[in-house]
Amino acid sequence: MDLLIVGGGPAGLATALYAARAGLDVTVWEQRAGAVDKACGEGLMAGALEALAEWGVHPPGHDLRGVRYVAGPHRVDADFLRGPGRGVRRTVLHEALREAVLAAGVRVEQRTARRVEQDGAGVVVDGARAGYLVAADGLHSPLRRALGLDRPPRGRRRHGLRRHYVREPWSDYVEVHWANDAEVYVTPVASGLVGVAVLSACRGAYDDHLAAFPELRERLAGADHAGPVRGAGPLRQDASARTDGRTLLVGDAAGYVDALTGEGVGLALAQASAAVRAIVSGDLLQYEREWRRLTRRHRWLTRALLGATRKPPLRTALVPAAQRLPWLFSATVEALARPPRTLPPGRS
Repeated sequence: MDLLIVGGGPAGLATALYAARAGLDVTVWEQRAGAVDKACGEGLMAGALEALAEWGVHPPGHDLRGVRYVAGPHRVDADFLRGPGRGVRRTVLHEALREAVLAAGVRVEQRTARRVEQDGAGVVVDGARAGYLVAADGLHSPLRRALGLDRPPRGRRRHGLRRHYVREPWSDYVEVHWANDAEVYVTPVASGLVGVAVLSACRGAYDDHLAAFPELRERLAGADHAGPVRGAGPLRQDASARTDGRTLLVGDAAGYVDALTGEGVGLALAQASAAVRAIVSGDLLQYEREWRRLTRRHRWLTRALLGATRKPPLRTALVPAAQRLPWLFSATVEALARPPRTLPPGRS
């Protein structure tokens, strides 16, 4: 085959769609069966929705008007200028992408990658030979580690927890609620269903974190839980490089800063496109350069916000400051919502 993709989440499936469109013979290996759920904010910006629509993928969900920051009596809204986003259950998105991949003629196999060998002509994974390998196997990528590209992360070790509540959404915004040691992200994902995710550097039970948000806890009182609490972390993951030989890292496997500013799926789609362009051109260093360019704005803004909110006085002042400077808050949200500009083949 031309390309083997290990990891059948959104990053791997998007890479498969771009590869099939480019005429490559591609296979996806995913060790888990069916639609895969994981802790996720589940919000898609307009740019990600446009990219999905190019493949005829229109996952149902709940339209999102913008982002709202909330801290006690203080709140500030920023509408998406490019168009509405959409809250979409992770499993719904996965199933829609998987159907598109199968319709494109891509082989999807339930397999685990254990042994990788490379030479000048290709890659051999557990006896299967391919021209190139894409590792899209997630935040704690075993392939990244096996290739020696794992780098110990710096900074605080933050974790995420997510639960769904059966109740009607009370807002068309992604609400970000701030407390001293955690943030909570509330995303309407369907009629009668709301996703509530907690991010914090303090380890603890989900309900213990939620106790720091009395207004939100009151809104959720009496609502049934739709499934278990799911966790992810540590969120910060670093890679020394995005390529090794004829292997490319795509999505969370390529490195991750934090879920604080969202839109991991949109970045994964842009990386998938860039990876396939580099494979078609035969210049994998092109992908390394373009990965840095595609993710630069997101990495800088996320690190800046994490740094600014690490100290309690600055964290407490964040939402009141955004309330006094709504233009700055809106500009920041728009910068994060704007999709990375991809380049034509052959340019970087």
